[in-house]
Amino acid sequence: MDDKIIALEERIAHLSTMLDEMSDEMARQGREIDVLTRRVAMLMQREAEREADHGGTIPLADQKPPHW
Repeated sequence: MDDKIIALEERIAHLSTMLDEMSDEMARQGREIDVLTRRVAMLMQREAEREADHGGTIPLADQKPPHW
């Protein structure tokens, strides 16, 4: 019986460690997604401004593709 308890405690410890590692990785990925989202928004804004500066009436980013 003691062997089973020890095995279960070891498994719980292992799963707890894995959970902490996964949580850290998810937090890191969330931060990376936030950075990438801000960069995409910035690039879209720059492109819209560039198109407006060159006489475009509606920025391409705001236009529906012709197949819609």
